[in-house]
Amino acid sequence: MSTMDEKLEAFKRLLNIMDDLRKGCPWDKEQTLDTLRHLTLEEVYELSDAILEKDMQEIKKELGDLMLHLVFYSKIGSETGDFDIKDVLENISEKLIFRHPHIYGDVTVSGAEEVKDNWEKLKLKEGKESVLEGVPKSLPPLIKAYRIQEKVKGVGFEWAEVQQVWDKVMEEMQELKTEVESDADKEKIQDEFGDLLFALVNYSRYIGINPEDALERTNKKFIRRFQFIETESIKEGKSVENMTLEEMDLYWNKAKELGM
Repeated sequence: MSTMDEKLEAFKRLLNIMDDLRKGCPWDKEQTLDTLRHLTLEEVYELSDAILEKDMQEIKKELGDLMLHLVFYSKIGSETGDFDIKDVLENISEKLIFRHPHIYGDVTVSGAEEVKDNWEKLKLKEGKESVLEGVPKSLPPLIKAYRIQEKVKGVGFEWAEVQQVWDKVMEEMQELKTEVESDADKEKIQDEFGDLLFALVNYSRYIGINPEDALERTNKKFIRRFQFIETESIKEGKSVENMTLEEMDLYWNKAKELGM
């Protein structure tokens, strides 16, 4: 692996390249914090895909793309006089030291869970009025629900037993079923459906499953199996548009047997 000097030299090279691009490239000159924002989100999702696929070479590539964006934002910040890469790095270093008193202080912790709980309490000491301040408003709802629940857990707002969480899931499912069967208005049904999803996300935490990862795995699995239906049916001169559900199910089950 690389030495510390080699790592620092590589980072310095990227900073110098960023300076060159900002001076000489017409496209790079035009970029702002706002124009980069949606591109950064795209890079994060591409990294997420690579991680789910466990493609280490692709992860390396996507990390580089994301690192470029971090350096780019810092470069823009230096031009406006608000901050530069040194400020960014020092800020995160100071934050990490403050939030890890079990490493840089005399606090003792029993394990990772206590570290996470202490993290949320330390955030309040930094002047935050609510433990939920750190949940970005623009997060996708499923991730946001998970983060909300993680944060309130840090201050003790948590069920004591996993069975209680499952009971809550079943309670919300029954309430949804009742509203649907009573032909309630759509807004009420939507509320109950949201409550059920929130409860399921909470249950996922208790059983050690990330709901975003679980749903994306299912999405990918569904895509593989449905595309199998499309390709295999074409080989036999059929078209999914003209097939019955029963016919498509035969291909679907074959895909399952093949481990797709």
